[in-house]
Amino acid sequence: MDIATFVGILAGFSLIFSAIFQGGSLLLFVNLPGMMVVVGGTLSATLFNFPFGDIATAFKAMMIVFIDKEEKPEDVVKVMIRLAEVCRKKGIMALQDVRSNNQVLRKACQMIADGAEREMIANTLVIEIDALRARHYIPQEIFRKMGNISPAFGMLGTLIGLVQMLSNLENPETIGPAMAVALLTTFYGSLMATMFFLPLSGKLKARTAREVLILEIIFEGARSILESNNPLMVYEKLSSFLPPRTRQEVEEEIFKRSSAADKAE
Repeated sequence: MDIATFVGILAGFSLIFSAIFQGGSLLLFVNLPGMMVVVGGTLSATLFNFPFGDIATAFKAMMIVFIDKEEKPEDVVKVMIRLAEVCRKKGIMALQDVRSNNQVLRKACQMIADGAEREMIANTLVIEIDALRARHYIPQEIFRKMGNISPAFGMLGTLIGLVQMLSNLENPETIGPAMAVALLTTFYGSLMATMFFLPLSGKLKARTAREVLILEIIFEGARSILESNNPLMVYEKLSSFLPPRTRQEVEEEIFKRSSAADKAE
């Protein structure tokens, strides 16, 4: 699990439940009809807004957020530099034999081996990025929409509870408990939106931005290797994608490997 996701969920729910326990029992915040209105209503409205296949894809993307490990830009830069070293020692045709789980990286290696033009690589990059954003937009939009819908159903549940409360005003002792139950649906809707749906949409958006950066590094690296298979020259171009601290760590690793290669020769 991504550590930031884990810490965010743990900290958020810990603070909320701590506030609940300090003010009374957790059972005061349990109301089955209110949960049915908010959860069921949110899911129903989402099904009304989006095709079922898109919703299934969104929940699969949700699982990726929790269990998948992100590629780091510095790791991709290191891979491109190693590819430049392979080209320098064995020639660009050696990249045809590169094996990787990253389909885009394999495609970039094939384009380098085929001696593709810079314009073709640039066009391929644009297509890959547009396709990536299109695929990722729907899950982001679904969770953003659910984040907007759930508070509305919370308010709807509150209105239902208020109507039921006002219809029984002849018994003043029931007004307080009935008001508390009515407000619980607003609590459920706000909790679902602010602690789950909207952060999930934001997380997916951030991952999309990270994956776009990875694509840009791969294709800029491919163009740099075609221009010059000098690993240091490739690094100079790709270093712009890295923050200063990470840049220094990558530089140290490159120079160590370069020194070791010179000694071996």
